[in-house]
Amino acid sequence: MHLSRRLMFSLFGAVAAVSMIFALYQVQAERHALNDEMQRQAIILAESQASTVERLLESGSGNELQALVDQFRNHQQLAGMAIYDGNGRTVAITAGLAATTGDLPAAVAAAIKTGRDHGQSFRSAAQRLRLLALPLNRDGHTIGAIAVFDNAASIAAPVWRHALTGMVQTLLIVGFTLLIVHWSLSRPLRHMTEWLRALRTGGAPADGRPPKEGIFQGLTGELTELATSLHAARAAAEEEARLRDAGLSRWTAERLRIAMKGKLEGSRLFAVSNREPYEHKHQGGSITCSIPPSGLVTALEPVLRAGDGTWIAQGSGDADRETADRHGRLRVPPDHPQYRLRRVFLTREEEAGFYFGFANEGLWPLCHIAHTRPVFRSGDWQQYQSVNRKFTAVLLDEMEGEEQPVVLAQDYHFALLPRMVKEKRPDARIAIFWHIPWPNPEAFGICPWQRELLDGMLGADLIGFHIQAHCNNFLETVNQALESRIDWEHFAANRHDHLTIVRPFPISVATNGDSPAPHAPSPEVQALVHRELGARPAFLGLGVDRVDYTKGIPERFRGIERLFELYPEFREKFTFIQIGAPSRTHIKRYQDLMAEVESEVERINRTWRTGSWKPIVFIARHHSHAEIEAYYREADLCLVTSLHDGMNLVAKEFLAARADEQGMLILSRFTGASHELPDALVVNPYDTDELAQAIRTALVMPAGEKQSRMRRMRAVVKENNVYRWAGNLIGELAAIRLDSTAASAVSNGRPMDASGEERRARDGVAAPVL
Repeated sequence: MHLSRRLMFSLFGAVAAVSMIFALYQVQAERHALNDEMQRQAIILAESQASTVERLLESGSGNELQALVDQFRNHQQLAGMAIYDGNGRTVAITAGLAATTGDLPAAVAAAIKTGRDHGQSFRSAAQRLRLLALPLNRDGHTIGAIAVFDNAASIAAPVWRHALTGMVQTLLIVGFTLLIVHWSLSRPLRHMTEWLRALRTGGAPADGRPPKEGIFQGLTGELTELATSLHAARAAAEEEARLRDAGLSRWTAERLRIAMKGKLEGSRLFAVSNREPYEHKHQGGSITCSIPPSGLVTALEPVLRAGDGTWIAQGSGDADRETADRHGRLRVPPDHPQYRLRRVFLTREEEAGFYFGFANEGLWPLCHIAHTRPVFRSGDWQQYQSVNRKFTAVLLDEMEGEEQPVVLAQDYHFALLPRMVKEKRPDARIAIFWHIPWPNPEAFGICPWQRELLDGMLGADLIGFHIQAHCNNFLETVNQALESRIDWEHFAANRHDHLTIVRPFPISVATNGDSPAPHAPSPEVQALVHRELGARPAFLGLGVDRVDYTKGIPERFRGIERLFELYPEFREKFTFIQIGAPSRTHIKRYQDLMAEVESEVERINRTWRTGSWKPIVFIARHHSHAEIEAYYREADLCLVTSLHDGMNLVAKEFLAARADEQGMLILSRFTGASHELPDALVVNPYDTDELAQAIRTALVMPAGEKQSRMRRMRAVVKENNVYRWAGNLIGELAAIRLDSTAASAVSNGRPMDASGEERRARDGVAAPVL
């Protein structure tokens, strides 16, 4: 408080000094302006009387001249007037001025001598005067002068009065303003100080939000970020301490960051994916930044942040170009930049062939046994190769100058990239993680370019799948399609003297909290139920999926309908909410599927609806993770009925969200998650009766059994979380020993040996060209 008073006095003194200087300047400026105006009026007066004075002066009419000058005695600001002859003698002068002016004024003498007007200021004992002398000319000769005397004191007083009044007004305004600011700031500053003290000592609210003081609106965002970072750091430290105390080995973001920093030993991580971690879009006249829904961001960011890594991804936002430099680079996260994002921009033709065509009409249905025929077009294959080369060129550019970089490529979009990179940078440790299933060799053999895809993947040092069965299928496919040696004991493939290890790394989600906790009803879900149903039914079921033919959504709906047929007591008591995010709507198969799903919902509701109750509520839009979590916490059961899925993180997200250990998970046997979660009600989604029976079992299951099952499943998800997945995957990649001879080729500038090219030509596999 003492400091604030001292600050106020300092500000007041500074303003007072500035006001005084400005007042002095204003006085001088106004005085000059008034002097100029006085001189102008004096000239006008003198010139108006000049002809009369010249005539009277020539005629020697002294009395008339005296009467003339006496007319201007104390006239407004005039002090008087005087007439002089050509010799400088006074002919007539306003009464009282003679004593003031004394001898012939210098300005009068100069006017008579030069024939031009002159001015002069002088001070008498009684007053301050301003004189203007105008020469009187007759036939080209100066016959005398007329002098106009102004009272200069009439200028100074108003000028100073106005200046001082303005200065006093300024000081009063500033004084009152400072008082108001002081009164306005003291309370918010006190609250902000208390909040910062609580934050420092660990007593601030969990959400880290500062006091809602409007005057600090601009500062609030930065303080919130600071508070969030401090809370996160404190929570991470407390969690690590708690886990050490309990003897647990659970992975956290902080543990992952520290562990990977040690394992990478200075090597920089380069992640490559089709989907970017941060996307910029135009919205409402401004640019917004969002995080697309993806577990990859959660898993990889701690590692990238720890080692100032680089994430290379397709730029998909309509404002992505203008938020990056000319090379597509920018630092992220936006609020606290710690690693580099390098965006790769595709043309519409490239995206259509690479992403919508080969990747999603070809490889996606090929790898998912969901009875949708894959479509392979040579034009799509050419675009797939081209985009893989494009990403490889960008990756090599980013890795230039880096020793033994670590590369982690993501998913089926980049099957060719490992080989392309390895041939240019044999010193790089390369892994590719395949997020979707790998089918049996006969199914994968449908692809006309299976050999090229397999050869591209085997350029990696490590290939990861979700489950062991997919690893087995991959190695069997390699064994049948390519010339190679399969080491079944160590699960590795040796091709062209390059060893590729194949391992399962089941991906998961981030988890928080350990103790059961009740939850308040979600206003969003309550509003939806009230709008769609009028009142909450006894039981709510939930499905969360992209609208994709692999997710078994129509099969799910038929199972729900069968429940009402077999167990009529659940009519009007059970409603199923299906959140269906539209996906790949450029592809006709997905357009047809959306129409099928909507038609099936309409048919079932039309058949079973009574009053305000209906069996299924279908929400066809994208939701944020926070919005979906609210639905998870409200649901009595979650249905995951995928026809084929690499893992399916919806199952794990549902478990992670249920800190109350309530609800039940019904899980397809054709998901990778079913291998980790035997306590779920595992079903065959094609068996409609089994699905209906599982729904009934979940609804009537005793609360104690539900809690026991949920507790065990949540323990599995917590232990095998996404941080463990990233730690195991990158840790195993970092531990791989590279061939020192091959790695030294980079420093020596040697190209790939010719025998490798010959072997590929013999095997009938085209070498990727950069």
